[in-house]
Amino acid sequence: MTTPPATAAARPGTAARLSAATYRTSRPEPGIVHLGLGNFHRAHQAVYTAAALAEEDGPWGIAAAANRSRAVASAMTEQDLLYSVVEISPEGAAVSVPGVHTEVLVAADEPGTLVDRIAAASTRIVTLTVTEHGYTYSPATLGLDVGAPAVRHDLAAPDAPRTPIGQIVAGLRRRAATHGTPLTVVSCDNLSDNGAHTRRLVREFAALLPGGDDLTGWIDTNVAFPSTMVDRIVPATAPEHLAVAAERLGLDDRAAVPAEPFTMWVLEDRFAAGRPRWEAGGAIFSADVAGYELLKLRLLNGTHSLIAYLGLLSGRRTIPDSVALPFVESAARAVLAGDYLPTLTVPAEIVLDEYVERLFQRFRNSALAHRAAQVGSDGSLKLPQRVTRPALEHLDAGRMPHHLALTVAAYLRCLAPLPGDDLPEGVRDVRDPARERLGELGARASTSRELVEAALLGEGLFGSELGHRTPFLDRTAALLDVLRRHGPETAAAEAAG
Repeated sequence: MTTPPATAAARPGTAARLSAATYRTSRPEPGIVHLGLGNFHRAHQAVYTAAALAEEDGPWGIAAAANRSRAVASAMTEQDLLYSVVEISPEGAAVSVPGVHTEVLVAADEPGTLVDRIAAASTRIVTLTVTEHGYTYSPATLGLDVGAPAVRHDLAAPDAPRTPIGQIVAGLRRRAATHGTPLTVVSCDNLSDNGAHTRRLVREFAALLPGGDDLTGWIDTNVAFPSTMVDRIVPATAPEHLAVAAERLGLDDRAAVPAEPFTMWVLEDRFAAGRPRWEAGGAIFSADVAGYELLKLRLLNGTHSLIAYLGLLSGRRTIPDSVALPFVESAARAVLAGDYLPTLTVPAEIVLDEYVERLFQRFRNSALAHRAAQVGSDGSLKLPQRVTRPALEHLDAGRMPHHLALTVAAYLRCLAPLPGDDLPEGVRDVRDPARERLGELGARASTSRELVEAALLGEGLFGSELGHRTPFLDRTAALLDVLRRHGPETAAAEAAG
């Protein structure tokens, strides 16, 4: 690219400095449909695809769909489908432009167009970054939440779907009825065994439609669902990130994405209709995706959650500010080493000490300023995957996972205050589909124990099995009581014994 796009506002007196390695003057042929036009996709899969296309041409352009928000789609449309990725660290910032998108749209506005794109014979891969919430499943059963209004809508109007699972099934249904060419569906969200999880939900949805048996049979034969592990800290875009992009590019980019330098993508190499050479960007193809997944889900994501909740309860707004508190870092290291690490087998390629220290370097990246509320959001969907199974393994072995109990207690403290409780302002920014329900439980509870029983036993928030483990309920309630009466630092000391 020799000049800025005509639709972008060039800053006078500053030369445009775009990465020739990632920007293409011509758009690639389309071959991938992506659901979820958020920051993570644009700083992760799109970057790997740009590297793949720089290594080897192919029909791997990405048609990406936002679910409802028009902001990013509008900005990218005005910028010839281009945007920048700003890699930020304390040492400085690097900017690149992955020019891999062939189309952007908003699914809520154009449901039929999205279905057309998934059904098109030229589409070989569908990828998703829709967060745990976007899969419309029941955390208790891991099955499709058929009672959810959006799912009921999609079953009644399958050609105008609103949910990602409904959109995929609508595209597969039309595909099966027309040309019947194979396809691969790749989940890039933090879900355990995400390939099998997505396949299960797609098949359940398909089976509920007229002719469902034929459609599920076709899916079983023609659609692959490889599991993946994705890892990159990608915060929400803030004005300071836009300013860095503008200074480095020499033009205003309203769709710039901030990201940490670290990135990892591990995939099963099971694709029904080919794939890009993502390994050119550093992607790892492995038969042990589950090992990498547990490593990340527990050591990174689980530890991240505890840092976020303790930080928010301490009045801190960002992860770096939170982990800068000595008691928060101590609690984070304790939950990682004492509660999570004994429940997994580290992949052979990982040097554990280096991995752990790299995690804490990432948490401390003050230049990125990852918001604690963003990390703490959707805990009702995220924490059961991170906490439940490790907690049960410890309990079955006769051990109490004190810092997992602290994680649950800190989460409940943020989302379900009891009458008269006073919380720091930043706690209000935590989003959660269960927030209203948990708030009602807190408002009705008179003691910490009542709240824990209502959430874990009554609601089965972390699975019915953990809800019936009285020692864990006792420990969680005791730590919640300390959080309420004496604050997070005292509660962390109590968990440490």
